[in-house]
Amino acid sequence: MWKQILSKLPRKSQKPDQDLQRNPDSGPNTPSLGSGRIGAANPAAKRASAAVFPASVIAGIEPLLPFKDVSSSEKMNLFISKLSLCCVVFDFTDPAKNIQEKELKRATLLELLEFVSENPPKFSEPAILASCKMCSINLFRVFPPHCRSRNTSSGENDNDDEPMFDPAWSHLQIVYDFLLKFVTSTSLEAKVAKKYINHSFILRIIDLFESEDPRERDCLKAILHRIYGKFMVHRPFIRKCISNVFYRFVFEVEKHNGIAELLEIFGSVITGFALPLKEEHKVFLWRALIPLHKPKSLGIYFQQLSYCVTQFIEKEPKLASSVIKGLLKYWPITNSQKEVMFLGELEEILEVINMTEFQTVMVPLFCRIRRCINSYHFQVAERALLLWNNDQILNLIAHNRQVILPIVFPALEVNMQNHWNQAVLNLTLNVRKVLMEMDDALIMSCISNYQEQQEKMNVVDEKRKEVWEHLETAAASLKPIAGNTAVLVTH
Repeated sequence: MWKQILSKLPRKSQKPDQDLQRNPDSGPNTPSLGSGRIGAANPAAKRASAAVFPASVIAGIEPLLPFKDVSSSEKMNLFISKLSLCCVVFDFTDPAKNIQEKELKRATLLELLEFVSENPPKFSEPAILASCKMCSINLFRVFPPHCRSRNTSSGENDNDDEPMFDPAWSHLQIVYDFLLKFVTSTSLEAKVAKKYINHSFILRIIDLFESEDPRERDCLKAILHRIYGKFMVHRPFIRKCISNVFYRFVFEVEKHNGIAELLEIFGSVITGFALPLKEEHKVFLWRALIPLHKPKSLGIYFQQLSYCVTQFIEKEPKLASSVIKGLLKYWPITNSQKEVMFLGELEEILEVINMTEFQTVMVPLFCRIRRCINSYHFQVAERALLLWNNDQILNLIAHNRQVILPIVFPALEVNMQNHWNQAVLNLTLNVRKVLMEMDDALIMSCISNYQEQQEKMNVVDEKRKEVWEHLETAAASLKPIAGNTAVLVTH
């Protein structure tokens, strides 16, 4: 199509005087179509574009005309014509291919972006249809996310951790900017546009979040957020689709590039939830957000996830105990970095939890914290001990010290005797001092109980040692069976 247009462009004439007579507006400094600038009065270009876009389709409007050269009543028709012109897509894997055509399309896209940014007249239904069609062709059909950002046909890529940047971004960025301005424009009526910005369109927008280009995901985040804000009728569908992405990520594939961006959208959505929270929102917290703590790649989106969870608890504090139970369920036993993140999120939750909810989970919670205090990974132990530096958490502990102190005090004693890291030892001493100041009598009782438990354990260890020694002596006194050699295992 573009070759057909460019092939009919005027070439350098051998009779410039005759050309000037035919077209007095043209001259030696008039920009050509191939330069990427839009020629306003080129009859050959008009004939070429008219051959591709018949007058019956575009109401006789020449798509290469600038908007300033047509009347206000014709601008919407020209807008549709330019959108049709931008429905042609190119292969950007070869930079030397279709250079002039790509430049022409880019210039036209910039014109369209400028038009929708300057408070245009109300968009007609054909204009909305043409806009959605142009965005769909450029974003969905030709460049799906799984093949647009990375070529995976030859097997696994050696640089999977490095972001891949789309070679077509010079065009895609303008299309995304156009779509964002189009959706947010006051000239777009939601009750009309919802027919075209429909479930199918939104679903494909969400599918694009798998793109490996971070610039693209950032654009998609802004667009989907604006669609959610403008089209109230689509809000339940958007929430359902995002939930499905999370479910598939957690329970099936554990690979998706856009989890952080989708959580960012949901973070702002949660702040707008009305009280009391609907049951569907609580289900989303329990079935989607809390299980998102399970994947190994938690660190990529942990900040956004933690924010969403905290927003839920601030909306309805009774959810705090359910969230803590969920964290304990998915607690990482063999991943120390995730343990540090979990402890950080626990601190944020404990800062806003009420006393009643805290008391329902404090026993299993501090049993887990006790194990973290004794962790041989010094960062985990440090993070657990630093919880005592938080005044709100210290207040919760003080009001429930009869239950909590007997749980955690033995862990402090074990650290003081066995831990290898000096920073952990110093923090342990500080926490022990704080607890002594909190309730000296209770701590003395804990010390006494700890010593009794140690004595009992020593007795058990001695008995076990005696049993092994007896077994070893008995085994050594046995005569070996002919043909077999006895092997004595010492302990």
